[in-house]
Amino acid sequence: MSEILSMQGICKSYYLADEELKVLRDVDLTVHQGDFLSVLGPSGSGKSTLMNIIGCLDIPTSGRYVLTGHDISELDETELARIRNREIGFVFQSFYLLPRLNALQNVELPLVYTGLPPSERRKKAAEMLERVGLAEKMHNLPNQLSGGQQQRVAIARALVTGPSILLADEPTGALDQGTGLQIISLFEELNRDGKTIIIITHDSNIAGHARRIAHILDGRLTEKETDADAYRMH
Repeated sequence: MSEILSMQGICKSYYLADEELKVLRDVDLTVHQGDFLSVLGPSGSGKSTLMNIIGCLDIPTSGRYVLTGHDISELDETELARIRNREIGFVFQSFYLLPRLNALQNVELPLVYTGLPPSERRKKAAEMLERVGLAEKMHNLPNQLSGGQQQRVAIARALVTGPSILLADEPTGALDQGTGLQIISLFEELNRDGKTIIIITHDSNIAGHARRIAHILDGRLTEKETDADAYRMH
């Protein structure tokens, strides 16, 4: 499998007055096409900072990050924005759907910036909604959808540009347990179809559905190959 993401010696520090706060410490991480990785850690462990760097929302203080062959440290803001739009599909705990747009229009939105004609945008958006099981809900507004359905719309929106990585930050955090497991099952289906997925979570049960689990604590990342079934709570 081809390498999509490579991090070597990634550090991230913030400065409060003259005091240095080290959030990430010498993080090494490699992700290949078709991987399903969970980054598992408690609040304050550095997992959100790592997610922001993976998603090119922030840059490391030191270390090297290569995403789909691009050395992120060499890119300017315009190029970073282009990488985010083309290579990363974001899914967040809060769905961030625009309330005045229906499901189809919300999914179509990222394609506006690609220059596709409106008819092609609508076709792609409809295909993605069908893929996540919401073909019959495409004309519904967000407030006419359940929480699980809204997250499916958000996942369709993240997928519509054909990104290299689907990056999900606590994607079940706003959902009840049963609905959350349905969303995780959708991620598993997408991974079986070849989509590369990274989930950031504090929940070991959610993390256990991934093929790989990396633990983060005090800014340090450790990983081992895991039998996902052993992590699941039956």
